[in-house]
Amino acid sequence: MSLYDFLNNSGFAHLEWGNVIMLFIGAVFIFLAITKDYEPLLLVPIGFGVIVGNIPPIEGMELSVYSEGSVLNYLYFGVSHGIYPPLIFLGIGAMTDFSTMLSNPKLILLGAAAQIGIFLTFIGSLYLGFSVSQAGAIGIIGGADGPTAIFLSSMLAPELLGPIAIAAYSYMALVPVLQPPVMYLLTTKKERVIHMKPPRVVSKKEKIIFPIVAFLICAMIAPGSIALLGMLFFGNLLKESTVTERLANSARSSMIDVVTILLGFTVGASTQAQTFLNPKSILIFGLGALSFIVATSGGILFAKFMNLFLKEKINPLLGAAGVSAVPDSARVVHEVGIKEDPSNYLLMHAMAPNVAGVIGSAIAAGVLWSALGGM
Repeated sequence: MSLYDFLNNSGFAHLEWGNVIMLFIGAVFIFLAITKDYEPLLLVPIGFGVIVGNIPPIEGMELSVYSEGSVLNYLYFGVSHGIYPPLIFLGIGAMTDFSTMLSNPKLILLGAAAQIGIFLTFIGSLYLGFSVSQAGAIGIIGGADGPTAIFLSSMLAPELLGPIAIAAYSYMALVPVLQPPVMYLLTTKKERVIHMKPPRVVSKKEKIIFPIVAFLICAMIAPGSIALLGMLFFGNLLKESTVTERLANSARSSMIDVVTILLGFTVGASTQAQTFLNPKSILIFGLGALSFIVATSGGILFAKFMNLFLKEKINPLLGAAGVSAVPDSARVVHEVGIKEDPSNYLLMHAMAPNVAGVIGSAIAAGVLWSALGGM
Protein backbone atom coordinates (compact mmCIF):
# COMPACT_ATOMS: atom_id res chain seq x y z
CA MET A 1 0.00 0.00 0.00
CA SER A 2 1.53 3.30 -1.11
CA LEU A 3 1.68 6.46 0.97
CA TYR A 4 -0.75 8.04 -1.50
CA ASP A 5 -3.33 5.26 -0.94
CA PHE A 6 -2.89 5.58 2.82
CA LEU A 7 -3.49 9.33 2.77
CA ASN A 8 -6.39 8.97 0.34
CA ASN A 9 -8.11 6.62 2.77
CA SER A 10 -7.57 8.88 5.77
CA GLY A 11 -9.93 11.46 7.19
CA PHE A 12 -7.64 14.30 6.08
CA ALA A 13 -8.31 13.58 2.40
CA HIS A 14 -12.06 14.02 2.80
CA LEU A 15 -12.12 16.78 5.40
CA GLU A 16 -14.31 19.73 4.34
CA TRP A 17 -14.62 23.24 5.76
CA GLY A 18 -18.00 22.31 7.18
CA ASN A 19 -16.40 19.49 9.18
CA VAL A 20 -13.78 21.90 10.50
CA ILE A 21 -16.52 24.30 11.65
CA MET A 22 -18.38 21.51 13.42
CA LEU A 23 -15.18 20.24 15.06
CA PHE A 24 -14.67 23.76 16.41
CA ILE A 25 -18.27 23.89 17.67
CA GLY A 26 -17.81 20.56 19.44
CA ALA A 27 -14.67 21.89 21.12
CA VAL A 28 -16.55 25.05 22.18
CA PHE A 29 -19.28 22.93 23.79
CA ILE A 30 -16.67 21.04 25.80
CA PHE A 31 -14.91 24.30 26.73
CA LEU A 32 -18.15 25.89 27.98
CA ALA A 33 -19.04 22.78 29.96
CA ILE A 34 -15.66 22.57 31.70
CA THR A 35 -14.79 26.25 32.21
CA LYS A 36 -18.26 27.79 32.64
CA ASP A 37 -20.07 24.76 34.12
CA TYR A 38 -22.87 25.07 31.54
CA GLU A 39 -24.75 21.75 31.81
CA PRO A 40 -21.53 19.66 31.71
CA LEU A 41 -23.44 16.38 31.93
CA LEU A 42 -25.00 17.27 28.58
CA LEU A 43 -22.47 19.42 26.77
CA VAL A 44 -19.44 17.18 27.29
CA PRO A 45 -21.09 14.09 25.68
CA ILE A 46 -22.71 16.22 22.96
CA GLY A 47 -19.50 18.15 22.26
CA PHE A 48 -17.38 15.03 21.95
CA GLY A 49 -20.11 13.40 19.87
CA VAL A 50 -19.97 16.37 17.47
CA ILE A 51 -16.23 15.80 17.10
CA VAL A 52 -16.69 12.07 16.48
CA GLY A 53 -19.50 12.66 13.99
CA ASN A 54 -17.43 15.03 11.88
CA ILE A 55 -14.45 12.78 11.21
CA PRO A 56 -14.94 11.96 7.49
CA PRO A 57 -15.54 8.20 7.11
CA ILE A 58 -13.49 6.04 4.77
CA GLU A 59 -15.38 5.00 1.66
CA GLY A 60 -16.80 1.52 2.00
CA MET A 61 -16.67 1.52 5.82
CA GLU A 62 -19.96 1.90 7.70
CA LEU A 63 -19.07 4.22 10.57
CA SER A 64 -21.56 7.08 11.02
CA VAL A 65 -24.88 7.17 12.86
CA TYR A 66 -26.57 7.24 9.46
CA SER A 67 -24.77 4.14 8.11
CA GLU A 68 -27.04 1.11 8.22
CA GLY A 69 -25.58 -1.55 10.48
CA SER A 70 -22.79 0.57 12.02
CA VAL A 71 -22.16 0.52 15.77
CA LEU A 72 -23.11 4.20 16.09
CA ASN A 73 -26.27 3.54 14.08
CA TYR A 74 -27.34 0.93 16.62
CA LEU A 75 -26.65 3.34 19.49
CA TYR A 76 -28.52 6.09 17.64
CA PHE A 77 -31.56 3.81 17.38
CA GLY A 78 -32.59 4.92 20.87
CA VAL A 79 -32.69 8.53 19.64
CA SER A 80 -34.26 8.01 16.23
CA HIS A 81 -37.01 5.79 17.63
CA GLY A 82 -37.71 7.83 20.77
CA ILE A 83 -36.48 5.23 23.28
CA TYR A 84 -34.03 7.29 25.32
CA PRO A 85 -36.36 10.22 26.23
CA PRO A 86 -38.89 8.15 28.23
CA LEU A 87 -36.01 6.56 30.14
CA ILE A 88 -34.71 10.04 30.96
CA PHE A 89 -38.21 10.94 32.19
CA LEU A 90 -38.24 7.84 34.41
CA GLY A 91 -35.07 9.08 36.11
CA ILE A 92 -36.41 12.64 36.39
CA GLY A 93 -39.58 11.35 38.03
CA ALA A 94 -37.56 9.31 40.54
CA MET A 95 -35.61 12.39 41.63
CA THR A 96 -38.43 14.97 41.57
CA ASP A 97 -40.33 16.18 44.61
CA PHE A 98 -43.78 17.50 43.67
CA SER A 99 -44.48 18.72 47.24
CA THR A 100 -44.15 22.45 46.54
CA MET A 101 -46.40 22.20 43.51
CA LEU A 102 -49.01 20.29 45.53
CA SER A 103 -48.82 22.77 48.39
CA ASN A 104 -49.41 25.77 46.11
CA PRO A 105 -51.34 24.55 43.03
CA LYS A 106 -51.75 28.01 41.51
CA LEU A 107 -48.04 27.94 40.61
CA ILE A 108 -48.90 25.19 38.11
CA LEU A 109 -50.44 27.93 35.96
CA LEU A 110 -47.01 29.51 35.54
CA GLY A 111 -45.68 26.28 34.06
CA ALA A 112 -48.65 26.19 31.70
CA ALA A 113 -48.22 29.85 30.69
CA ALA A 114 -44.58 29.31 29.73
CA GLN A 115 -45.66 26.81 27.07
CA ILE A 116 -46.85 29.73 24.93
CA GLY A 117 -43.35 29.68 23.46
CA ILE A 118 -44.08 26.29 21.89
CA PHE A 119 -47.19 27.35 20.02
CA LEU A 120 -45.92 30.75 18.90
CA THR A 121 -42.80 29.07 17.52
CA PHE A 122 -45.02 26.56 15.75
CA ILE A 123 -46.81 29.44 14.01
CA GLY A 124 -43.51 31.17 13.21
CA SER A 125 -42.10 27.96 11.69
CA LEU A 126 -45.11 27.66 9.41
CA TYR A 127 -44.62 31.27 8.31
CA LEU A 128 -40.99 30.53 7.42
CA GLY A 129 -41.98 27.69 5.12
CA PHE A 130 -41.55 24.56 7.23
CA SER A 131 -44.14 21.83 6.82
CA VAL A 132 -46.82 21.40 9.48
CA SER A 133 -45.14 18.37 11.05
CA GLN A 134 -41.72 20.06 10.97
CA ALA A 135 -43.18 23.19 12.58
CA GLY A 136 -44.64 21.08 15.38
CA ALA A 137 -41.27 19.46 16.07
CA ILE A 138 -39.45 22.81 16.00
CA GLY A 139 -42.02 24.46 18.28
CA ILE A 140 -41.33 22.08 21.15
CA ILE A 141 -37.86 23.66 21.54
CA GLY A 142 -39.72 26.47 23.33
CA GLY A 143 -40.35 24.12 26.22
CA ALA A 144 -36.58 23.97 26.86
CA ASP A 145 -36.92 20.22 27.36
CA GLY A 146 -34.32 18.25 25.40
CA PRO A 147 -35.80 14.74 25.82
CA THR A 148 -39.27 15.95 24.81
CA ALA A 149 -37.83 17.75 21.76
CA ILE A 150 -36.02 14.58 20.69
CA PHE A 151 -39.09 12.41 21.27
CA LEU A 152 -41.43 14.61 19.24
CA SER A 153 -39.01 15.31 16.40
CA SER A 154 -38.29 11.58 16.05
CA MET A 155 -42.02 11.09 15.50
CA LEU A 156 -42.88 14.14 13.37
CA ALA A 157 -39.69 15.27 11.61
CA PRO A 158 -36.83 12.75 11.89
CA GLU A 159 -34.96 14.60 9.12
CA LEU A 160 -34.61 17.58 11.51
CA LEU A 161 -33.80 15.56 14.61
CA GLY A 162 -30.13 16.63 14.74
CA PRO A 163 -30.56 20.43 14.66
CA ILE A 164 -33.66 20.34 16.87
CA ALA A 165 -31.92 18.24 19.53
CA ILE A 166 -28.76 20.36 19.49
CA ALA A 167 -30.80 23.57 19.65
CA ALA A 168 -32.91 22.32 22.56
CA TYR A 169 -29.93 21.17 24.61
CA SER A 170 -27.88 24.25 23.74
CA TYR A 171 -30.56 26.57 25.08
CA MET A 172 -31.03 24.38 28.16
CA ALA A 173 -27.32 24.82 28.86
CA LEU A 174 -27.56 28.57 28.29
CA VAL A 175 -30.39 29.14 30.79
CA PRO A 176 -28.07 31.16 33.12
CA VAL A 177 -27.19 33.43 30.19
CA LEU A 178 -30.52 33.84 28.40
CA GLN A 179 -33.03 34.14 31.25
CA PRO A 180 -31.69 36.86 33.62
CA PRO A 181 -31.87 39.72 31.06
CA VAL A 182 -35.51 38.86 30.32
CA MET A 183 -36.27 38.63 34.04
CA TYR A 184 -34.76 42.04 34.78
CA LEU A 185 -36.44 43.61 31.77
CA LEU A 186 -39.96 42.46 32.70
CA THR A 187 -39.91 42.93 36.49
CA THR A 188 -39.35 45.80 38.88
CA LYS A 189 -37.13 45.85 41.95
CA LYS A 190 -40.25 45.83 44.14
CA GLU A 191 -41.55 42.71 42.40
CA ARG A 192 -38.24 40.87 42.57
CA VAL A 193 -38.07 41.15 46.37
CA ILE A 194 -41.55 39.72 47.03
CA HIS A 195 -41.27 36.97 49.64
CA MET A 196 -43.28 33.80 49.24
CA LYS A 197 -45.18 32.18 52.10
CA PRO A 198 -43.55 28.90 53.26
CA PRO A 199 -45.27 25.92 51.60
CA ARG A 200 -47.49 23.67 53.67
CA VAL A 201 -46.38 20.17 54.54
CA VAL A 202 -47.68 17.64 52.02
CA SER A 203 -48.69 14.24 53.39
CA LYS A 204 -47.26 10.94 52.19
CA LYS A 205 -50.73 9.89 51.02
CA GLU A 206 -50.97 12.96 48.76
CA LYS A 207 -47.54 12.24 47.31
CA ILE A 208 -48.51 8.64 46.47
CA ILE A 209 -51.92 9.48 45.01
CA PHE A 210 -50.66 12.40 42.91
CA PRO A 211 -48.61 10.53 40.25
CA ILE A 212 -51.46 8.09 39.63
CA VAL A 213 -54.22 10.69 39.36
CA ALA A 214 -52.05 13.17 37.46
CA PHE A 215 -51.10 10.54 34.90
CA LEU A 216 -54.72 9.54 34.31
CA ILE A 217 -55.76 13.16 33.78
CA CYS A 218 -52.81 14.03 31.51
CA ALA A 219 -53.09 10.83 29.49
CA MET A 220 -56.79 11.42 28.87
CA ILE A 221 -56.10 14.99 27.74
CA ALA A 222 -53.15 14.07 25.50
CA PRO A 223 -52.78 10.32 24.82
CA GLY A 224 -49.65 11.08 22.81
CA SER A 225 -47.87 11.97 26.05
CA ILE A 226 -48.28 8.50 27.56
CA ALA A 227 -44.70 7.34 26.90
CA LEU A 228 -43.14 10.42 28.51
CA LEU A 229 -45.57 11.16 31.34
CA GLY A 230 -46.16 7.47 32.06
CA MET A 231 -42.47 7.05 32.80
CA LEU A 232 -42.24 10.38 34.67
CA PHE A 233 -45.06 9.57 37.07
CA PHE A 234 -44.02 5.92 37.37
CA GLY A 235 -40.56 7.06 38.46
CA ASN A 236 -42.13 9.44 40.96
CA LEU A 237 -44.32 6.65 42.36
CA LEU A 238 -41.21 4.50 42.83
CA LYS A 239 -39.75 7.35 44.88
CA GLU A 240 -42.77 8.30 46.95
CA SER A 241 -44.04 4.79 47.74
CA THR A 242 -40.85 4.25 49.84
CA VAL A 243 -41.13 0.48 49.27
CA THR A 244 -39.23 0.51 45.99
CA GLU A 245 -36.30 2.69 47.03
CA ARG A 246 -33.79 0.40 45.31
CA LEU A 247 -35.60 0.76 41.99
CA ALA A 248 -35.99 4.52 42.44
CA ASN A 249 -32.31 4.87 43.27
CA SER A 250 -31.32 2.92 40.15
CA ALA A 251 -33.61 5.04 37.97
CA ARG A 252 -32.29 8.37 39.26
CA SER A 253 -28.62 7.42 39.33
CA SER A 254 -26.96 4.71 37.23
CA MET A 255 -29.74 4.31 34.65
CA ILE A 256 -30.29 7.99 33.89
CA ASP A 257 -26.51 8.50 33.76
CA VAL A 258 -26.04 5.74 31.18
CA VAL A 259 -28.94 6.97 29.04
CA THR A 260 -27.72 10.59 29.24
CA ILE A 261 -24.28 9.52 28.00
CA LEU A 262 -25.70 7.54 25.07
CA LEU A 263 -28.25 10.20 24.15
CA GLY A 264 -25.83 13.12 24.33
CA PHE A 265 -23.03 11.36 22.47
CA THR A 266 -25.19 10.02 19.63
CA VAL A 267 -27.08 13.30 19.22
CA GLY A 268 -23.73 15.03 18.89
CA ALA A 269 -22.51 12.40 16.43
CA SER A 270 -25.57 13.03 14.25
CA THR A 271 -24.36 16.54 13.39
CA GLN A 272 -22.31 15.67 10.32
CA ALA A 273 -21.59 18.90 8.48
CA GLN A 274 -22.79 17.42 5.19
CA THR A 275 -26.31 17.00 6.60
CA PHE A 276 -26.31 19.48 9.50
CA LEU A 277 -24.94 22.74 8.07
CA ASN A 278 -27.76 24.15 5.96
CA PRO A 279 -30.16 27.14 6.04
CA LYS A 280 -32.86 25.11 7.81
CA SER A 281 -30.56 24.39 10.74
CA ILE A 282 -29.75 28.10 11.11
CA LEU A 283 -33.46 28.96 11.07
CA ILE A 284 -34.13 26.31 13.69
CA PHE A 285 -31.48 27.79 16.00
CA GLY A 286 -32.95 31.27 15.53
CA LEU A 287 -36.48 30.06 16.20
CA GLY A 288 -35.25 28.12 19.23
CA ALA A 289 -33.72 31.22 20.80
CA LEU A 290 -36.87 33.23 20.14
CA SER A 291 -39.15 30.53 21.53
CA PHE A 292 -37.07 30.25 24.71
CA ILE A 293 -37.28 34.01 25.28
CA VAL A 294 -41.03 34.00 24.58
CA ALA A 295 -41.56 31.09 26.99
CA THR A 296 -39.65 32.87 29.76
CA SER A 297 -41.57 36.09 29.10
CA GLY A 298 -44.90 34.25 29.04
CA GLY A 299 -44.37 32.80 32.50
CA ILE A 300 -43.27 36.13 34.01
CA LEU A 301 -46.05 38.16 32.44
CA PHE A 302 -48.69 35.65 33.50
CA ALA A 303 -47.43 35.85 37.09
CA LYS A 304 -47.82 39.64 36.93
CA PHE A 305 -51.34 39.14 35.51
CA MET A 306 -52.23 36.78 38.37
CA ASN A 307 -51.04 39.36 40.88
CA LEU A 308 -53.79 41.72 39.68
CA PHE A 309 -56.30 39.39 41.35
CA LEU A 310 -54.35 37.88 44.24
CA LYS A 311 -54.16 39.32 47.76
CA GLU A 312 -51.04 37.27 48.47
CA LYS A 313 -48.74 38.27 45.62
CA ILE A 314 -46.52 35.90 43.64
CA ASN A 315 -42.92 36.84 42.93
CA PRO A 316 -43.03 37.21 39.11
CA LEU A 317 -39.52 35.77 38.84
CA LEU A 318 -41.12 32.37 39.46
CA GLY A 319 -42.74 32.59 36.03
CA ALA A 320 -39.32 32.18 34.41
CA ALA A 321 -39.07 28.73 36.00
CA GLY A 322 -42.06 27.62 33.95
CA VAL A 323 -39.72 26.44 31.17
CA SER A 324 -38.79 22.79 31.52
CA ALA A 325 -35.04 23.10 32.10
CA VAL A 326 -35.03 21.25 35.44
CA PRO A 327 -33.58 22.35 37.80
CA ASP A 328 -31.52 25.07 36.08
CA SER A 329 -34.29 27.59 35.47
CA ALA A 330 -35.45 27.23 39.10
CA ARG A 331 -31.86 27.75 40.24
CA VAL A 332 -31.52 30.89 38.09
CA VAL A 333 -34.74 32.30 39.60
CA HIS A 334 -33.33 31.67 43.07
CA GLU A 335 -29.99 33.30 42.21
CA VAL A 336 -31.64 36.44 40.81
CA GLY A 337 -33.88 36.65 43.89
CA ILE A 338 -30.88 36.29 46.24
CA LYS A 339 -29.05 39.12 44.47
CA GLU A 340 -31.99 41.44 45.10
CA ASP A 341 -32.57 40.31 48.68
CA PRO A 342 -30.20 37.82 50.39
CA SER A 343 -33.02 36.62 52.66
CA ASN A 344 -35.38 35.77 49.79
CA TYR A 345 -35.11 32.04 49.12
CA LEU A 346 -37.13 31.18 46.03
CA LEU A 347 -35.67 27.80 45.00
CA MET A 348 -38.30 25.52 46.54
CA HIS A 349 -41.10 27.75 45.22
CA ALA A 350 -39.53 27.90 41.74
CA MET A 351 -39.46 24.10 41.54
CA ALA A 352 -43.28 24.12 41.42
CA PRO A 353 -43.63 25.87 38.02
CA ASN A 354 -40.43 24.13 36.90
CA VAL A 355 -41.82 20.60 37.26
CA ALA A 356 -45.20 21.85 36.05
CA GLY A 357 -43.37 23.01 32.92
CA VAL A 358 -41.99 19.51 32.38
CA ILE A 359 -45.51 18.12 32.53
CA GLY A 360 -46.83 20.96 30.36
CA SER A 361 -44.24 20.49 27.62
CA ALA A 362 -44.89 16.74 27.53
CA ILE A 363 -48.65 17.38 27.23
CA ALA A 364 -47.97 19.92 24.45
CA ALA A 365 -45.84 17.33 22.66
CA GLY A 366 -48.64 14.79 22.99
CA VAL A 367 -51.19 17.23 21.61
CA LEU A 368 -48.94 18.13 18.64
CA TRP A 369 -48.23 14.48 17.89
CA SER A 370 -51.91 13.57 18.08
CA ALA A 371 -52.90 16.50 15.85
CA LEU A 372 -50.04 16.40 13.33
CA GLY A 373 -48.90 12.77 13.31
CA GLY A 374 -50.99 11.86 10.32
CA MET A 375 -50.18 14.96 8.27
